[in-house]
Amino acid sequence: MAIGIISASDVIEFIASRSSTSSSVYVYDVAEQVGFGTLTKSWQGSIQDTAPVVSLQTRAGAGLSLVGRLSAGTSQDAARGAVLTAYTTPAGLAAMTQSLSYLPPPSAASRLIIQVPTVTSVGEAFALSPTLASLANAFTLLPENIVILLSASPQESIDLTTLSYKLTSSHVIHLFDHHSSTREVGHAFSAPLPFKEGRNSTVSEALQWSGYSFFDYAGDEHAHTVIVLLNGPLALMAKALVGRVDGLGVVVVRVLRPWDEAAFRNVVPESVKEVHVFDDVPNEATQGSLYVDVFGSLYDPSSPGVIIRAHRVTPEKTQKYISQRQVFWDAVLQLAHKVPLLPALDSSKRLLFFGTPASPLAPLPSIVKDTFARTMPTRLLTDHDVFSKPGGVSASRIVLSQSADAADQAPLCSTISLGSSDSGEADFLGILDASLLKSHSLLKHAKPGSAVLVVTPWSSAELLSNLPSDVLALISDRKLRIYTIDAKTCASDLAGGPVDQDAVQNILVYVSFLRLYLGKAATEPLVRKLVTSTTQEAFHTLDLTKITARAWVSLSEVELPANVSSAEDDAQPKTSADLKDFEFNAIAVETEDGETTVNGARLGSWHDAAKHLLFPSVFTPPLGPSAETEEYPQNPALRPEVPERTFLVTCTVNRRLTPIEYNRNVFHLEFDTTGTGLKYAIGEALGVHGWNDEREVLDFCAWYGVDPNRLVTIPVLSGDGRMHTRTTLQALQQQIDLFGRPPKSFYTDLAPYATNATDKYALQFIGSPEGSSTFKKFAEKDTVTFAEVLQRYPSAKPGIETLCEMIGDIKPRHYSIASAQSVVGDRVDLLVVTVDWLTPGGSPRYGQCTRYLADLKIGQKVTVSVRPSVMKLPPDHKQPIIMAGLGTGAAPFRAFLQYRAQLAQQGVAVGPTYYYFGARYQASEYLYGEEIEAFILDGTITKAGLAFSRDSAKKVYIQHLMLQDAQMLAGKLKNEEGVFYLCGPTWPVPDVYEALVGALVKHEGHTPETAGAFLEGLKEEERYVLEVY
Repeated sequence: MAIGIISASDVIEFIASRSSTSSSVYVYDVAEQVGFGTLTKSWQGSIQDTAPVVSLQTRAGAGLSLVGRLSAGTSQDAARGAVLTAYTTPAGLAAMTQSLSYLPPPSAASRLIIQVPTVTSVGEAFALSPTLASLANAFTLLPENIVILLSASPQESIDLTTLSYKLTSSHVIHLFDHHSSTREVGHAFSAPLPFKEGRNSTVSEALQWSGYSFFDYAGDEHAHTVIVLLNGPLALMAKALVGRVDGLGVVVVRVLRPWDEAAFRNVVPESVKEVHVFDDVPNEATQGSLYVDVFGSLYDPSSPGVIIRAHRVTPEKTQKYISQRQVFWDAVLQLAHKVPLLPALDSSKRLLFFGTPASPLAPLPSIVKDTFARTMPTRLLTDHDVFSKPGGVSASRIVLSQSADAADQAPLCSTISLGSSDSGEADFLGILDASLLKSHSLLKHAKPGSAVLVVTPWSSAELLSNLPSDVLALISDRKLRIYTIDAKTCASDLAGGPVDQDAVQNILVYVSFLRLYLGKAATEPLVRKLVTSTTQEAFHTLDLTKITARAWVSLSEVELPANVSSAEDDAQPKTSADLKDFEFNAIAVETEDGETTVNGARLGSWHDAAKHLLFPSVFTPPLGPSAETEEYPQNPALRPEVPERTFLVTCTVNRRLTPIEYNRNVFHLEFDTTGTGLKYAIGEALGVHGWNDEREVLDFCAWYGVDPNRLVTIPVLSGDGRMHTRTTLQALQQQIDLFGRPPKSFYTDLAPYATNATDKYALQFIGSPEGSSTFKKFAEKDTVTFAEVLQRYPSAKPGIETLCEMIGDIKPRHYSIASAQSVVGDRVDLLVVTVDWLTPGGSPRYGQCTRYLADLKIGQKVTVSVRPSVMKLPPDHKQPIIMAGLGTGAAPFRAFLQYRAQLAQQGVAVGPTYYYFGARYQASEYLYGEEIEAFILDGTITKAGLAFSRDSAKKVYIQHLMLQDAQMLAGKLKNEEGVFYLCGPTWPVPDVYEALVGALVKHEGHTPETAGAFLEGLKEEERYVLEVY
């Protein structure tokens, strides 16, 4: 059994996208817009058995491509057999209905399964709804060889997904509640249903084998009134009701097609007098198909029989029923001639948190959920409202249950209502951003007598002054207990950095929640123990004792004035009428690879560039006042957009150092600087202004529809209004970072150019705070480039000059210089490793500059600049130096060694030199090994510590060799003014630091604290130098 760290929707995607179940997966844009299908795309290439994925747009004739894939004589898929999966929404399925009538007969080797997350955007606020109204007419038009399955609960949705691939003699449409239930996190999932392989299963056989049936009945066995609904959130809500009412039952339709009249009649009690059919329809004038099916099954012209009534549930009614559970229950009870029920008394606890998606406290609801999930059924659902406030609003609902009965399994969207007339259902209300109190009506969601935690820097008086008088009255009437904590200020006092501050804020608010939730049972040691058990693994570097103590004293209760009206002032809002209600209109997939996909674009014009080339004397920037006296003046035509002093050097050596069969290409470069005036000091870095790949640029120009030989005029970045002109190819190859990673602002800037509304909304969403998870996946997992963003949203095509300004320039990549100019003369050397990787989708990626450098030909010109570095030799040549380099981190130390060897040859007294080097294999990655061995033999290197971690059974790293030399290292640093350098990746820094601390403790009489303070002092003296990346 898997306990809910993922949602059922994620599991559905995983089952549907396996190559063992699907030959190909077709993801329609409308499915991605509601957060379903993007995981499947991310798994392609990263998970081995993921089926191929194809993206499709919902438009006129949607579905014909699927028909063509399965039609004999028109498709290779048909010839070799294919089980195709498609993802779409109810609205998307409605658009496909006519096309699906042309589907060929299904077979075990060739059939179509459509997974439909039931989410539809309705109304002016684009509220998301589980309504199936768009399918009211579509159900009757679908061919008979299509099975329609409907599921509601998470486990059932997973089971019916599995079942849909076992119905080998049918095409299948599976609709499941993605509006709430299957997105909830915290459910326990049983193992997939066992099915016998190698047989053709009919619907009846598969259902019987799985333990499900065409119809479910719940309620009084002798009911006189029965409600009939399609399986979904309203069906779960009805099940929760009928257990409390005599004479009432509900029939839930799990299989809509084929409709089994006999099975339906058998499930309806003989005592029934009235049957009420709830049909999702777009308007009151439309007759739903479910009523027709039920009427045809029960109508008997020979006898009066039962009364069958239709109830047309429009999207507006669906929204009201979902958001106000009691309204739905009252409507059902009225049909059963029952008086309205009082709200049920149950043992479950309801927690509600409001915040903003980009807030550092966004993870808090998940932390709270994890606390209780170990001991009781716990469910979490997070929804977003992106229209009512810039930056968006998040609502996280958590239900803690004592059991898993029907009432406890009703969808969270109905269990904790966020409707406009909410009478208060939350046992605890957390407001993680106090500014929401000024824009949204939130306190009404708190149950009478409950605790409300507001995270805010406001004082009690400031908080009260920001609340309307009727909200203050509500606090008083419901006897709400309001508490505040200034988590940001507390965290800044306790944390050591921005990342730690975010973590500390979460722990502070988490401690405050536990204290309020546990009430009188809460003690500081108990809460600290709970915090430690829940967060220790994630926040093991933080002092939880100190944080808990700070939260304990910082939590403050707000005292309401005896006369509520006395809290008002002229600036205070008078009523809550202007405050907004939360409206669920956006879904964010809350997983590492999750995303919500939408689309958009608009074509722009570009500036006239020819005049800047025709009149160069006007537009060429003048030389600086000292240029005439410089021996090597800056050429104004050489990268005029670059503020740094640049030089044009020539590649003379490009030699690979690692074996050709080795999986890492580390190479040595030499550039001739003769006649350029380039000067550099030991340890400085060379900035390489790399070019994009010419073939890729030309391919992009062809796709974008721009002539690579057309002229473009682009502002110089100095901001003084200067412009420079070049061809499109030159600009995109040499200057514009076309294949770099776009920042979030690029999506926002690109959106206005979208001519397609879907593209436009997609770009706006990704650029918004609530699109953070999508942006993070694009940036960190898919590593999409500017060019790929444009290709994903092809209607967004600004003019080429505008595009160049939006993207910006290629930034120089800086590499530690691996030579001493006093030794090598007019030459500069680099040590570089090629950077390449595969995205989760299997696309190759290359580091822009290392790819450029690796492809350099002898004689090729390269634009470079010089940047100072912290890697400097000590002023006294007699001072000991200790160098520790990993991989290409050896580069600056080669320069150090060259210079010290030169000094020794000149008879200059030089201090001891210690060299530590780490890599994986000596045979493959002993960089400059021959030179190092020569330096050892001639005494330039006093002692070398070479650590090749993969050459022995026990991995040995440079810190291990440093421990062996602990006495020497401590003495050199403590007593001989030694200087320690570390260059390379960041990961060994803590271990190297501990090795030095340990050496000072063991051999120089330090305590760990004083040793750490000593090393910090060395940093100030530039004797403990780190250049890590």
